[in-house]
Amino acid sequence: MHPSIEDYALIGDEQTAALVGMDGSVDWLCLPRFDSASCFARLLGDEDNGYWRIAPVGADRCTRRAYRRDTLVLDTEWETEQGSVRVTDLMPQRDRAPDLVRVVEGLDGEVTLHSALKLRFDYGSIVPWVRKADGHRVAVAGPDSTWLRSEPEVTSWGEDFGTHAEFTVKKGEKVAFVLTWHPSHEPRPPLIDPFDALRHSVEDWRAWVSRCRYDGPYRDAVVRSLITLKALTYAPTGGIVAAPTTSLPEEPGGVRNWDYRYCWLRDSTLTLNALLAAGYQEEAEAWRNWLLRAVAGDPADLQIMYGVAGERRLPEFELPWLSGFVDSAPVRIGNDAVNQLQLDVYGEVMDSLSLARESGLSPQPDVWALQRALMDFLRTHWQQPDEGLWEVRGGRRQFVHSKVMVWVAADRAVRTLEHHPELDGDLDGWRALRDEVHEEVCEKGYDAERNTFTQSYGSRELDAALLLIPRVGFLPPDDPRVIGTIDAVRAELAHGGFLRRYSTEEAAVDGLPGGEGVFLVCSFWLADALYMTGRTKEARELFERLAGLANDVGLLSEEFDPVTGRHLGNFPQAFSHIGLVNTALALFGGNGAG
Repeated sequence: MHPSIEDYALIGDEQTAALVGMDGSVDWLCLPRFDSASCFARLLGDEDNGYWRIAPVGADRCTRRAYRRDTLVLDTEWETEQGSVRVTDLMPQRDRAPDLVRVVEGLDGEVTLHSALKLRFDYGSIVPWVRKADGHRVAVAGPDSTWLRSEPEVTSWGEDFGTHAEFTVKKGEKVAFVLTWHPSHEPRPPLIDPFDALRHSVEDWRAWVSRCRYDGPYRDAVVRSLITLKALTYAPTGGIVAAPTTSLPEEPGGVRNWDYRYCWLRDSTLTLNALLAAGYQEEAEAWRNWLLRAVAGDPADLQIMYGVAGERRLPEFELPWLSGFVDSAPVRIGNDAVNQLQLDVYGEVMDSLSLARESGLSPQPDVWALQRALMDFLRTHWQQPDEGLWEVRGGRRQFVHSKVMVWVAADRAVRTLEHHPELDGDLDGWRALRDEVHEEVCEKGYDAERNTFTQSYGSRELDAALLLIPRVGFLPPDDPRVIGTIDAVRAELAHGGFLRRYSTEEAAVDGLPGGEGVFLVCSFWLADALYMTGRTKEARELFERLAGLANDVGLLSEEFDPVTGRHLGNFPQAFSHIGLVNTALALFGGNGAG
């Protein structure tokens, strides 16, 4: 039986991440970066596409599992007739090479465990050559090489193009396995002590969590979300990937399967807000600096997403040898949405840089010059149709959210000059642009008959992104049009007590067959909107239900199916966890943050 998405837990070293199932199997790991080819791809195929399982002989799913408090160190325990055992999984913050550490500890009795390691490089397609050397099992294929060792050493053998070991632990005994990757043309990197690595990882994570300023209700959920965001950060650059996975389906068996191992500009303001409000200024600065490097250049070339180091070329292609999660094909690598025009990202960038300036982040040279260049572009291009926030593939439209974010860009430019008159800029021109956009949106993007803004000009469709109108300041929360929009979105996009992002019944909008689940961040936006319009009790009830959707270790996917109770989409999803943090800070932070 194929695992469910929510069966997985995340471990990582802030440069890549692995997913560990409830059966003790690591089914997804890309090395050396989030967006590198995977060496374990069972998640999107079967055992022949690579995995590493350590579990008691004859055992299936674990008895229990949990992260160690305030860490990304995962403990998985089994109780068997022979005794009980724990497997602790982690990826220590790397010095040079990435390491996957798995520590087996006997808790009671005497338990025999089996380790089965099948390395399959290049997304499960290449079987490496494996040899023994210096107490290691060394696997090599093209540019990739891994070294596997254990402390104390256990006997291993090759079988079915995999490496196997069987060993017994008694109460108090420990056996550690370390899998280390490095480029095959380089010598083996220095060995780490797995037990020291475990101790230091626990200490480092807890020291990081101690900086969190939030101490209200649902603190554990907020902390877990912040740890997840930290784990999805590519430490060398500060970029934060949307998710560590590709092609986990929005609809089981469907084609809505996308690669999310990149950094989206749409997340920028909400990410900055969450990090700053929670007390993580260093991480906020790193993200802001990544943003500045990524968007540098001609404003006409601004992309909606970039690679973890700011790469611009993310070509999309398919992997036909992978059957997909529960046969959801195709499996895609790269993302063609990188070539779309989404005018809202200009507003996101302007808003982020304005927030960074007003929050006291360290000044960076030429930031204002970049913002002026962005405004020069918008002045002559803002009336174009675009693909919108949700990256639809059904053709460009005059999306209302995109125009609202153009207004945000002009508004933040105006505010910056009003607060910092020493800066140069076209204050009168930007005010005129702001007023023109506002007037057009209220005229063409508003359905007076139904008292709601619409997804695009002249459309009757709605969009959950409209819930952001009061948050970004386009209209005040008490405006009747805002309240009407909130009520209309809530009524028409509701499903199982949560929100879809838009209707997929109108196939022409996104150009794709099939449907999808409720989009979790949209439901967090609804909670925010309810709170802003004075419906605090309803907002808190919705937040509590959303927080309750997290799996047993506190992780949220991109979407959720209220009918089956299953998670959908790439996992864990940064946008969902950003939503949880910001909504918790708004509802319970005491200072209106978020």
